[in-house]
Amino acid sequence: MVNQIDATAFREFELAGWQRATEHYADVFGALTAQAVPEILAAIGIAPGLKLLDVATGPGYVAAAAHEQGAIVAGIDFSPAMVAEARRRSPAVTFSEGDAEALPFPDHSFDAIVMSFGLLHLSRPELAIAEAHRVLRYGGRYAFTVWARPDEAVGFGAALNAIEAHGRLDVGLPPGPPFFRFSDHRECAYCLEQAGFAHIEIRQLPLVWHVASPDAVFDALMRGGVRTAAVLRAQTPEALNRIREAISDAMQPFVKGSTVAIPMPAILASGVKRGTAPFSGPR
Repeated sequence: MVNQIDATAFREFELAGWQRATEHYADVFGALTAQAVPEILAAIGIAPGLKLLDVATGPGYVAAAAHEQGAIVAGIDFSPAMVAEARRRSPAVTFSEGDAEALPFPDHSFDAIVMSFGLLHLSRPELAIAEAHRVLRYGGRYAFTVWARPDEAVGFGAALNAIEAHGRLDVGLPPGPPFFRFSDHRECAYCLEQAGFAHIEIRQLPLVWHVASPDAVFDALMRGGVRTAAVLRAQTPEALNRIREAISDAMQPFVKGSTVAIPMPAILASGVKRGTAPFSGPR
């Protein structure tokens, strides 16, 4: 499947999706993905003066939190709409448009690099990991997060099961890498090792998605996602109604009083750039 990917077509598809989803992302997924921010920053040793690059910054949650802790932060994203949103939310942080697979920085430019759930949306994730390695200083730390398997990340699993049961998954989207490829700890470790990282650590984060009602999951996926949203929009009206009902039914066991608490664990992977030049800490 990877050999069949048209990198340009997939990138254009993802970019169009994020341009559309930007206005909804914070409301539907922001509180969920933000739960991982403290763990990501701890993994790269956040400290005042640390020169940090936040790749695929989105609304800039990680960049803003790092700035508040005294880091010298730059955030990049390929979506102009996301860059504008990040600037609106955190005007004190430097945000710019940039490609994760071709970072616009010289070698050895940063003490640390993070990517929060961005690796899932790239046609060539290995290249993004290699680029992060290139622009890191020797001894610099890299960390990324991705979603756990769909049988564990219940919101995604319910959506996939509902589409398989009542609609169709093959709707003519540009092929991309498997969405849950990096849910496998071994795959994370392998790609980090191949890029030249050492001291690799991989663990699961027990995130919980709090939504107002069982129906909110379907609405969130339709408005704030890209691949799943595109698949949903391609269904017939009849199939879409059945999918909505199936997702809502699957959420019933997670109703807790006036909210729905859905298990959505994530994988946090990190490593250190090998090299002979010593890492002297924040600059």
